[in-house]
Amino acid sequence: MNKNQDWRFVRADKEAAFALGAYALYFLWWYACAYGMGDGSPENYSYVWGLPEWFFYSCIVGYPLVTVMLWVMVRFLFKDMPLDDDPIESTLEPEGAPDREPHAGGESREGRE
Repeated sequence: MNKNQDWRFVRADKEAAFALGAYALYFLWWYACAYGMGDGSPENYSYVWGLPEWFFYSCIVGYPLVTVMLWVMVRFLFKDMPLDDDPIESTLEPEGAPDREPHAGGESREGRE
């Protein structure tokens, strides 16, 4: 790893890998259910709630499963991080700096009065 690389990029790369892995798992689930159970003549299909079994498990069950999996990933694996250029300098104000109230746009009101 490059020592000059920002830690936020390393973290973002890990989170992107988690997201791509989750999508790959969902695609494998969908593919296995759709083409594994749906292979053959429609006369031989089994049905769940009036839907072909392959469709029920690939689309109806798979989507909520991946949604819960993604929620768990975002909740426990993804981390909040600052997006400022230099997070240390942006949190420290020099001594004697005037108090500034940010307004809705995020800029200070200093000089607007």
